[in-house]
Amino acid sequence: MYNRALHRFALLTASSTFLLIFVGGLVTSTGSGLSVPDWPTTYGQNMFTFPIDQWVGGIKYEHGHRLFASLVGFLTVILTVWVAMKEERKWVKWLTFYALGAVILQGILGGLTVLYLLPTAISVSHGMLAQTFFCAVSTIALVTSKWWKEEREFIVAEENSALQMISIAAAVFVFMQLAFGAILRHTYSGLSIPDFPLAFGQIFPALSPEDIRLYNQHLIDLGLKWGGDKPVESYQIVLHLLHRYWALMVVGAVSYLSYLLRTTKSSSAVLKKSGLILWILVGIQFTLGILTVLTRKEVIITSLHVVIGALVLVTTVITAVRIARMRWVNRNQDKR
Repeated sequence: MYNRALHRFALLTASSTFLLIFVGGLVTSTGSGLSVPDWPTTYGQNMFTFPIDQWVGGIKYEHGHRLFASLVGFLTVILTVWVAMKEERKWVKWLTFYALGAVILQGILGGLTVLYLLPTAISVSHGMLAQTFFCAVSTIALVTSKWWKEEREFIVAEENSALQMISIAAAVFVFMQLAFGAILRHTYSGLSIPDFPLAFGQIFPALSPEDIRLYNQHLIDLGLKWGGDKPVESYQIVLHLLHRYWALMVVGAVSYLSYLLRTTKSSSAVLKKSGLILWILVGIQFTLGILTVLTRKEVIITSLHVVIGALVLVTTVITAVRIARMRWVNRNQDKR
């Protein structure tokens, strides 16, 4: 039976997670990750009673991120208890238990990033676990919806199977791109290439020691590096190129999925709408990626690039789950 209150609470949890990812993007975009050097306290004080008048500089981003993360964790606890009490489907309960475990682990990883001074492996794991958690709570919101409970739309088996595989493949492509982006951010490689669409005026820049020296001098001339900064290394340029060119693969995969969703004759109205949303989101995301480079990582643009990437991933995952639901409906009708 459809539980409107539970569904709306699941939507609230998913929406709060979306905002949390944006706030987390602000932390990395402003370089505020170590503005609060201790955890779980904030400058030795209880983080929930830390005075607002001391939220200055990067502290407001890092401390605000911690408080918002605590709110999302609290919402997840309530959602888990609510689902355990009211939901009859065991797999939905297990999905909610996963979300609870993920948010707890996410908090621990967030603390470890501070205590161990932002190690790349932990920071990237922290970022990618946030993506899977967002997918989980968004899926919970979908499977508790009225559409899931009452919808009986289906598409023919052959088309359903093809769309299912393509939607899963697109989600994998997007997840990989977000992983590349997380590695890019946490290795400080975002502006290792300062121009677009070329890279130091080339499609594939040379990586000899002399070329790397010239690139670093160019970055100094542009004001993106100082003479005393750690120089950009060849692996950072390779990471930047990987993220940049894999973006083309993502655009192709998501655009193809969008095209199929909108043109398949037996595709339902909800899938056609998903196709349009995906096409718009991937266009916005690609544009934000370009602007991130051209604006020299302007804070809001860079943070939006992070959170819209998460939204593209969730939309592809939700689309794949919707198709799976329609396949299930189709099978049940075939048995009648």
